[in-house]
Amino acid sequence: QIEIAKGYDLVQFREDMKKMLTKAGGSPEETVFLFSDTQIKEEGFVEDINNLLNSGEIPNLFPPDEKVAVCEMVRNAARDEGKASGGTPTQLFAYFVERCRSNLTAVLCFSPIGDSWRTRLRQFPSLVNCCTIDWYTQWPGDALVAVARKFLQTVPDLTEDIRVACVEMCQAFHSDAHKLAARFKAELRRVYYSTPTSFLEL
Repeated sequence: QIEIAKGYDLVQFREDMKKMLTKAGGSPEETVFLFSDTQIKEEGFVEDINNLLNSGEIPNLFPPDEKVAVCEMVRNAARDEGKASGGTPTQLFAYFVERCRSNLTAVLCFSPIGDSWRTRLRQFPSLVNCCTIDWYTQWPGDALVAVARKFLQTVPDLTEDIRVACVEMCQAFHSDAHKLAARFKAELRRVYYSTPTSFLEL
């Protein structure tokens, strides 16, 4: 997962992508890339991710000297697997990309709220075509209780009675907020989103 700091831009994002792809393609270890829409500081980030999902690489990411280093990194592994028989840079880089596709899993977390989600889906079709989409909807009551209980277990100086009451109170707050949001929409035609994230921040 990338760390967004002040001044983080496309150049730094691409440097992070280089490190991640070098790790995924240069070693047999599997790698997970976790990225959320709150980390999008420039639309170029999403364009690069779209290319990564579609082809397993980001075009022109590696300059020639770094591309040579990457090819040398995978030369022995390619020979051991009987790939890249000619040992040419083109064959070795294709093998590197193949390993990236095999070892890298991208986990993208996007909120469907607002226009930016729809706009990005139109601009970057690989977000749909090359992904398995898991929709996270409203949590049931027992899930709210389980999550609240887990978080409140770490709070010191709570008697068991108070802890149980706090768990029930957290569930009630979130459930009531969801019901009020539906009433708010029906009466005033305005939408308030009561999401699992808002429950975790409770």
